[in-house]
Amino acid sequence: MRIFCTGASGYIGGSLSVALAAAGHEVSGLVRSEEKAERVRSLGIAPVLGTLDDLDIVQAAASRADAIVHAANADHEPSAHAMLETIEGTGKAFIHTSGSSIVGTPSAGQHDDAVFDEETPIIPSAGRAARVALNEFVLSFKERGARPIIVCPSLIYGSSRGPAKHSMQVPWLIRLAKKAGVAKHYGPGENIWSNVHIDDLVDLYLLALASAPPGAFYFAENGENAMKQVCEAINRKLGVTTGTVPMSLDEASREWGQAAAQNTMGSNSRVRAIRARRELGWRPCRPSLIDEIERGCYAACLVSQ
Repeated sequence: MRIFCTGASGYIGGSLSVALAAAGHEVSGLVRSEEKAERVRSLGIAPVLGTLDDLDIVQAAASRADAIVHAANADHEPSAHAMLETIEGTGKAFIHTSGSSIVGTPSAGQHDDAVFDEETPIIPSAGRAARVALNEFVLSFKERGARPIIVCPSLIYGSSRGPAKHSMQVPWLIRLAKKAGVAKHYGPGENIWSNVHIDDLVDLYLLALASAPPGAFYFAENGENAMKQVCEAINRKLGVTTGTVPMSLDEASREWGQAAAQNTMGSNSRVRAIRARRELGWRPCRPSLIDEIERGCYAACLVSQ
């Protein structure tokens, strides 16, 4: 199968592109520079040079492919619209990558009991309303002769098989801990995020590509942790024996930006991937987030610079 993947040099798209190529598919991937083109080419992926704003390029690549995986930007409406309109009426699969912050509850690091599965109604925060609207637009192409599917990961961890080795949140916490000499979190760190290993997530994409019905929406998770628990694991790995340290919104915003501090590092996002397990037989089995930190998955981030 010929598969076009956006974000081919990124964390999700890169790891998925490598797995698709290893499974025998002919994979092309959108990259933004010649340097990144060389990196993906060395992994068996045919580079398509351009950006998501180059709509003629992404449309042409989508039209040549048998299936499309959009893994570059969950909020980039023009590219999603362009690719979907290109495959309208073809029956081609279009897997769009969203993110579980659509059910996130900004809480300044406080605990929240709300847990969502695929059947739970979503009332997004103002910061995620546009993403939810885009998800709904993607799924509407079920009625327009395409095969739209949404994969909605929670916090992703683990080493990628692609060029970009790690996601954002855990390295952010590690870099801050190295700089400060102790792990720090926004507020009390009692806010909880569900999480999923990158290899388990890739398995879910492969299963969805093979057999997900048009209009399917899948959360991706295999456990959850409070931010304070993640910080405690980082402290242990760094040999820090004191407790973790809370930060104010101003401090957290200086480190990560206010939007990221409120909507990611200080929010709750708790989901259950019921549909993926039931409908696709997805069986995530990789080590937990805490195990990965303690086993050295983030060794390169932990080494002093």
